Amino acid sequence: MIERYSRKEIKNIWDDYNRYSIWLEIELAAAEAMEKLKIIPKGVVKKVRSKAKINPKRILQIEEKVKHDIIAFLTSITEKAGKEARYLHKGMTSSDVLDTCFNLQLKQSGEILINDINLLLQSIKKQAVKHKYTLCIGRSHGIHAEPITFGLKMLTFYQEFLRNKKRLEDSIKEISTCAISGAVGTFANIDPRVEQYVAKKLKLKIEPVSTQVIPRDRHAQFFSTLGIVASSIERFAIEIRHLQRTEVLEVEEFFGKKQKGSSAMPHKKNPILSENLTGLARLIRSNVMPALENIALWHERDISHSAVERNIGPDSTIALDFALNRLSNVVKNLNVYSKNMRRNLNITNGIFFSQRVLLELTTVGFTREESYKIVQKNAMKAWKENSSFYDKIISDKKITNKISVNKLRKLFDFSYHTKKINIIFSRSLKK
Repeated sequence: MIERYSRKEIKNIWDDYNRYSIWLEIELAAAEAMEKLKIIPKGVVKKVRSKAKINPKRILQIEEKVKHDIIAFLTSITEKAGKEARYLHKGMTSSDVLDTCFNLQLKQSGEILINDINLLLQSIKKQAVKHKYTLCIGRSHGIHAEPITFGLKMLTFYQEFLRNKKRLEDSIKEISTCAISGAVGTFANIDPRVEQYVAKKLKLKIEPVSTQVIPRDRHAQFFSTLGIVASSIERFAIEIRHLQRTEVLEVEEFFGKKQKGSSAMPHKKNPILSENLTGLARLIRSNVMPALENIALWHERDISHSAVERNIGPDSTIALDFALNRLSNVVKNLNVYSKNMRRNLNITNGIFFSQRVLLELTTVGFTREESYKIVQKNAMKAWKENSSFYDKIISDKKITNKISVNKLRKLFDFSYHTKKINIIFSRSLKK
């Protein structure tokens, strides 16, 4: 992932130095277990740890010649650690190190992403509670439907990201496995107790059956979850973009005093952060399909997944970390224009009260079909003439012959649409 969209903490997880450091910790943990099991001489780990140095540049130099990253790594460690290093990797295969390391990096990245979601949830909740009763129009198909509140709109996203948090927690558990089982996963040259020791030390679970590689359905779940979270980010971003349109302007991204919106048009204030989030979501989702395709490896292993994961591991987690933090800041600093919300509520002259009139007509003897026809006729007339729907209703003798004007007036009450809001908030924000 390019620097523009990289945050330091998660980027460091995927740094070459950190990756090689994890490789060394896996090798030393395995050697430590072998010492305890008296498979290798005591004191090897202490000597190697004191002398070993991680030198990414040197490892790459060796890899250029040997064309094998783990061999290059072990050769580099041996150059510094000396003859004791010959006990490293005893009975192991490259995938034991590579897969365990990759899973650990995904776990570490996932934990950062969980913290990001927690921060986002705080920002959303604050806006939801603040605007619990801020009236705005609800839209279906992009068309005015019935009144809701802006707080309720925010609450839908709050619940969605609570679900995303649970999905990600489950996926982290799924990916947190360790395999130290040797060639084709049979433990022929290594004691299974070594795997148990390494897993415990790295706070991972053992992989029950590894075919020399950790099964990629685990990774597919993890990357699919990242794709779902990215899609939720995009849904939120699109909502902000729609609501910031000039003719709507119910919300607006924060715009700094020195910020510029356009190189050509000084008046512009564009929703660039939300548009950027839409783009990042596309990128993260695009990595889901390769992760799914990685499940189908040949026999006990091949390396068709390797190049894919070297890219999608850092790219997806770093991009999502950036996107979650950007969205959190957008929500936190969002300008909410309640007056414009009220203005937009009124531009249809109250035709969104049509369902209340419809239901009332059915209670006084009209069939649903008759009621619908009467109400639709008046609503379309009010819309076409840009006139009051209420005036049309109280002028219709078919209606006033059955329902008093006083009763009809009570049907045009905004509080009717907010009377259950507290119930929704109570069940959504309960601890």
